[in-house]
Amino acid sequence: MADHNELGKEGEKIAVNYLLKNGYDILTTNYVYLKGEIDIIAQKGNTIVIVEVKTRSTLDFGDPQDFLKPAQIKRLVSTADHYIEHHAGDDIEARFDIIAIIKNKAGTKVEHLENAFYHF
Repeated sequence: MADHNELGKEGEKIAVNYLLKNGYDILTTNYVYLKGEIDIIAQKGNTIVIVEVKTRSTLDFGDPQDFLKPAQIKRLVSTADHYIEHHAGDDIEARFDIIAIIKNKAGTKVEHLENAFYHF
């Protein structure tokens, strides 16, 4: 596996642990529908939280969250709609978060951006 793929998988594990420590229940990881994939689907209270994890080893090219492009957002929304329609109750809220991680020799920095973008 390429180094960037391993960094991404490590970032997803860090994000899961972060969410668990902050009171979220993890419903599933790496949920796939058609061409879309959701890194983490969590729940806190009455809210389903769709989490995109962006992990980088450096800020040289910008913040990790800046790498989420409109086409990827469109796929995330479609995949989230499918998940919610098939796995969640009718009286549920949903939001899209980004967990941005910088992990390198200097350490690990986690930033949780709630309501990172709107799906309507």
